[in-house]
Amino acid sequence: MDAAAGELNATYITFGGHVELRRYRFLYFAVMLVVYVLIICSNSAILGLIWVQKSLHQPMYVFIAALLFNSLLFSAAIYPKLLADFLSDEQTTSLSLCSLQSFAYYSLCGAEFLLLSAMAYDRYVSICRPLQYGATMRKPTVAVLLALAWLLPACQLVPSLFISRGYRLCHSTLNGIFCNNAISRLFCMDSRAPYITYGAFIALNTIVLPLAFILFTYTKILIISLRGSGDTRRKAAKTCSPHLLVLASFSCLCSYDVVAARLEVDLDRTARFVMTLQVVLYHPLFNPIIYGLKMGEIRRHLGVVFSRDKTRGERNMLRL
Repeated sequence: MDAAAGELNATYITFGGHVELRRYRFLYFAVMLVVYVLIICSNSAILGLIWVQKSLHQPMYVFIAALLFNSLLFSAAIYPKLLADFLSDEQTTSLSLCSLQSFAYYSLCGAEFLLLSAMAYDRYVSICRPLQYGATMRKPTVAVLLALAWLLPACQLVPSLFISRGYRLCHSTLNGIFCNNAISRLFCMDSRAPYITYGAFIALNTIVLPLAFILFTYTKILIISLRGSGDTRRKAAKTCSPHLLVLASFSCLCSYDVVAARLEVDLDRTARFVMTLQVVLYHPLFNPIIYGLKMGEIRRHLGVVFSRDKTRGERNMLRL
């Protein structure tokens, strides 16, 4: 009976990265719930706007919609479990669910880089080869780029779901508040070389190469813009700056995950908790804010929608 209980406990993982949870659990829950609602509302609002407005049915806005949809998927993979843990007496999860959450987390992060790469390519063709834009960025091309952005990272990570089953858990407490690369530290491994090699291969394909491609395309855009007219420079600055801001934000957050989880750097518990919260707090909200404020066409349509709602509200008040 004791052996069976021990085997059962070995399949469950406890999250040990929370700070003063018993004291601040309701504060944590309230803040994260408000943020999650804002993430859903802000991303869905712009996503719905792009879907409804036919003038926004262009490759650039389709990629923006895909990026916002990816943020919603990313948040859905993290927030519900995180909110439940804040109110629970025990912050635990099964090994299979933990592996699944880690899979979703990293596949969606990889999709983010590939979507940003597709957006960079779209801007490159639009600015550097405008006469070829219509023939190059057709609907089938956009559909293929979107499919590859989500499928490639997921397919590369599928083996990790089976590899983890071949290892036995030596520890059951995860130094974090959700499942990421830190889960590898719980397994009994004679050598971490295969795991590190596999992780490096995935990072190369989903982070390094897309990032190099993005930097290359925007460098080409910058060179063409400096050589071109004032209209070309304004177009480049207007449409490329939001993508670069999102890229910089997401790269900084991913660098923390690589340093703290993959390279197993020891951080103060409070510092790790704060940094982990930043990963799930800022970026899903950053995307709609940047594209809502920086993209003139989206900002204009949002202004029309809000002014229309305000007018309707005033009319209803007058009727009352």
